[in-house]
Amino acid sequence: MWLGPEEVLVANALWVTERANPFFVLQRRRGHGKGGGLTGSSRKEITKHWEWLENNLLQTLSIFDNEEDITTFVKGKIHGIIAEENKNVQPQGDEDPGKFKEAELKMRRQFGMPEGEKLVNYYSCSYWKGRVPRQGWLYLTVNHLCFYSFLLGKEVSLVVQWVDVTRLEKNATLLFPESIRVDTRDQELFFSMFLNIGETFKLMEQLANLAVRQLLDSEGFLEEKAPPRPPPRPHRNISALKRDLDARAKNECYCATFRLPRDERLDGHTSCTLWTPFNKLHIPGQMFISSNYICFASKEEDACHLIIPLREVTIVEKADCSSVLPSPLSISTKSKMTFLFANLKDREFLVERISDFLQKMPSKPSGGSQAERKASVVDAAPEPSPAPQELSEQPARPTSPLGGLPGGRAQEAPTASQGLLRLFQRNTPVEDLGAKGAKEKMKEESWNIHFFEFGRGMCMYRTARTRELVLKGIPESLRGELWLLFSGAWNEMVTHPGYYAELVEKSMGKYSLATEEIERDLHRSMPEHPAFQNELGIAALRRVLTAYAFRNPTIGYCQAMNIVTSVLLLYGSEEEAFWLLVALCERMLPDYYNTRVVGALVDQGIFEELTRDFLPQLSKKMQDLGVISSISLSWFLTLFLSVMPFESAVVIVDCFFYEGIKVILQVALAILDANVEQLLGCGDEGEAMTVLGRYLDNVVNKQSVSPPIPHLHALLTSGDDPPEEVDIFDLLKVSYEKFSSLRAEDIEQMRFKQRLKVIQSLEDTAKRSVVRAIPGDIGFSIEELEDLYMVFKAKHLASQYWGSSRPAAVRRDPSLPYLEQYRIDAHQFRELFASLTPWACGTHTPVLAGRMFRLLDENKDSLINFKEFVTGMSGMYHGDLTEKLKVLYKLHLPPALSPEEAESALEAAHYFTEDSSSEEVLQQEEREEAGNDIQDKRREEKGTSPPDYRHYLRMWAKEKEVQKETIKDLPKMNQEQFIELCKTLYNMFSEDPMEQDLYHAIATVASLLLRIGEVGKRFSAWPGRKSRDSAPDEDEPPAPDPPQDPAWELQPPAAGDPQAKAGGDTHPGKTPQESQVVGEGGGGEGRGSPSQPLSDDETKDDLSTSSYSVVSTGSLQCEDLADDTVLVGGEARSPVATTHGGGAVDTDWCISFEQILASILTESVLVNFFEKRVDIGLKIKDHRKVERQFSTSSDHEQSVVLG
Repeated sequence: MWLGPEEVLVANALWVTERANPFFVLQRRRGHGKGGGLTGSSRKEITKHWEWLENNLLQTLSIFDNEEDITTFVKGKIHGIIAEENKNVQPQGDEDPGKFKEAELKMRRQFGMPEGEKLVNYYSCSYWKGRVPRQGWLYLTVNHLCFYSFLLGKEVSLVVQWVDVTRLEKNATLLFPESIRVDTRDQELFFSMFLNIGETFKLMEQLANLAVRQLLDSEGFLEEKAPPRPPPRPHRNISALKRDLDARAKNECYCATFRLPRDERLDGHTSCTLWTPFNKLHIPGQMFISSNYICFASKEEDACHLIIPLREVTIVEKADCSSVLPSPLSISTKSKMTFLFANLKDREFLVERISDFLQKMPSKPSGGSQAERKASVVDAAPEPSPAPQELSEQPARPTSPLGGLPGGRAQEAPTASQGLLRLFQRNTPVEDLGAKGAKEKMKEESWNIHFFEFGRGMCMYRTARTRELVLKGIPESLRGELWLLFSGAWNEMVTHPGYYAELVEKSMGKYSLATEEIERDLHRSMPEHPAFQNELGIAALRRVLTAYAFRNPTIGYCQAMNIVTSVLLLYGSEEEAFWLLVALCERMLPDYYNTRVVGALVDQGIFEELTRDFLPQLSKKMQDLGVISSISLSWFLTLFLSVMPFESAVVIVDCFFYEGIKVILQVALAILDANVEQLLGCGDEGEAMTVLGRYLDNVVNKQSVSPPIPHLHALLTSGDDPPEEVDIFDLLKVSYEKFSSLRAEDIEQMRFKQRLKVIQSLEDTAKRSVVRAIPGDIGFSIEELEDLYMVFKAKHLASQYWGSSRPAAVRRDPSLPYLEQYRIDAHQFRELFASLTPWACGTHTPVLAGRMFRLLDENKDSLINFKEFVTGMSGMYHGDLTEKLKVLYKLHLPPALSPEEAESALEAAHYFTEDSSSEEVLQQEEREEAGNDIQDKRREEKGTSPPDYRHYLRMWAKEKEVQKETIKDLPKMNQEQFIELCKTLYNMFSEDPMEQDLYHAIATVASLLLRIGEVGKRFSAWPGRKSRDSAPDEDEPPAPDPPQDPAWELQPPAAGDPQAKAGGDTHPGKTPQESQVVGEGGGGEGRGSPSQPLSDDETKDDLSTSSYSVVSTGSLQCEDLADDTVLVGGEARSPVATTHGGGAVDTDWCISFEQILASILTESVLVNFFEKRVDIGLKIKDHRKVERQFSTSSDHEQSVVLG
């Protein structure tokens, strides 16, 4: 019986070969005798099938060129045989989907992935750990590459994020036969022994590409989250995501091949033949059908390409079948062209699909649109889709539909209907230009003949003859029209009538950073051309650039766009130039014109790679000189327009619109090739740039009929021995002869490879920039900051993976400064805080994290950036006891303590008002002292040196200097806040080895501080304060129930609460001693009550000199204090008891930070706890293991739980 081919896990170890030929091997399991194989089939059946393979397949397989095609063919053949054998057997529909679902559940369980992480596909393969292959399963999910193997008691588990992949390539080496290499910043991974390595690698490429696109532009990434879904078809063991990704890949290829709008969706394709009247042949190829177009591509690359917009189709009919023309289909268009397709497999279904799409096309206005179009193209503008095909009998090029649209200042200008070149060209007849004019006339005639034979407009047959004409140069009268057709800009222009005029109206009078940059560059755009030496050309350029910036704010405006757009305006109307710019920026040069010019950097990498391949002797020299990076950006971004005489560069632009980036790369290689000897002799970058500049300045176009325009770079050519002139057409010819082996598919493959490198390099640059922006006193090393940044960034990206509705995902803007690009919300911060904080508080850690987040979120946008995050972490990890306690103290005051957690806003305001009054007195005194000092200094300096500028510089520096916060700046804490602080401390100590000692110490300190607050109340009747204190007392609302904090209510008392034990160790005799300390010997610590506002100012404790530069840490809700809690000493019971029991909180009670600090210093165990050093590196490692954010591997005998 036949079985579907599957990969053998261990290829030759357990098998003995009995027969073999170049393509198949017949093997028997070692030790199983000669009876049968693993299938249990008889030897007779096995021999029969073997002979069938030899007789029927060997000759066919010898024709194939590569192993992948052979594997695909054999698998298809055998699956066909199996289907034939099993056609009468009832199919089990749920078997394969069930198998895939089981694999997805296994993946989630094995690697701890959330529900949102979707499996795309999984493959059997081997991972090379050292020189030992580990057979297992490779799981490819939307965001991760995962591998798991458990073989002979050894387990290997890998998880790699696609955004961390820096290199992905398929290669074959002696050590790793046909393997896939995956590199990250930390390691190199090799996978091999795939059943279908091509399919696996293609899928990995797609997923990695989606990930780096996310880093490049999150907005675009989110738009691409829903790939085009093809019609549902039965697939075996393939996930819906895999089908969607395949559909996306085909769709992108389809749009790129035929230069269609990005939102076009491929519906399907089928093999067929196309009758080409120009050579009377039936050309085999593929027909592609999408919602708005029917396209054809021949099997031979240059034989024929055809694009038929459905808006132009008038008749679709099934022609009569014959032996010569089986299943023919005829399609007629408005331009009187008829296309005949034949050999269609499913003609009925095809006609039905085309009919469906035609019905969905927007309805056309009644009347003969063709006649109207011939009479006046402008009149046809209100039609939803006017088309250039209707001009097939009219040699003049179409004008813009913009002119017929109502409104918009752009239409009033002459540039609304024609290019600037026509407006500013000398009225010299072509006949008077001599040989040049004759050559131009010949070109026009050649194109007219071509239009007659091959058609004109979008439905033109595009063949090798079309390319030859383009390479010979497009005549100036046809340049704008052909640019529109070859770039695909025409399609977008005719399907969006009035769009440009509407944008111009909307963008008028709007100011932004883009419009400022545009205004700055307007007069730098081809200033040597007469069209841009007056307001007419400048105004047209302003409107086009501003309209595009308004259309695409992600790009906005980028330098070099002005140069390219000014050339587009010479040959087309404003609207045509606008749509050509859209085609350039969004399709033909992807990612070129953004803030980081990623696309240009990617193609620069391709150029370096091609230089290594084609010019190896020059490559090393160019790298040493660093020339490639200098030249390629200016060459690629402006399509040579800024480095070559205009008449010559525009010929390259002709070829670019027909061939794409391939031409630019070919010409760049040809320029280097022509200057190899001189470049090899250069000693530095400047000399090499001069050589290339002189060469480019002397690339001339001897056929140009336009008056010569002086080139700005001509200064480089000054010298005793100017280089000889190079004809642009000769340069193009050489570039095609030597470097035409470049193919569009190869360039796309290289673009993917280089995009990984470029974007990861930019991410590394961003990381270094962010780390440099962190103040030096933050306490973390550079390595620790970089690790924290990667963890922080991964947490942000996770919101885009699994929670795109969160604000962090929605608000990410790649155009922001590096520090602001990655931000996290409160939920993400809680997760990071829980795994990284040294102050673990059990179940109340999230509450502390919430308080920390509110404290760090200074601008109240519910997001914090990396600098704020690191500041909070540093407050817990670095600094002395005082600074750490400051952080903890501030976490229990507003804004960290939310209103729900605080006792009441009025009471809080009462105490902070008192504090602010004392602070105002202090600030007044400081100002008076500062003023006296300044006057004294002025007296000293008067007459000796001019003091003014130095004095003002000092004053300015003092103002700019960050005011360091001291312990005296901290407001006082009321009783409710103090109880919250105690709850936090009790929870913080619950997992410490010194737990009991810490509980005892904090009970003692809490009791002492409660008494200090009680003592402070006795001074509340002080005359200077009575009036101020009475107002809050009169208006004081009824005391709320103390469980303001939800966790206070919900959490049960801890079993065996150590506070109760601590109470038993206290002696009543200690109380008078403590009272004496508070009343007499407390110094700065004991006199911070509200009744003595000046005591803080007068006291200069040594501890107050320590500075605090850290904003601080999150807030927490703790376990409930038990009902029988005794805080040491009899007097301490009543406040706590009344608070817990629902009585009123004592509003006169308050405590200062200095008093808390002094009390904690009396307990060495507390001092040791807060001064203990914690290694954040270990915390980060543990976090990575738990979150599965970086690749981790285990190699041990017992299984591990992968959380």
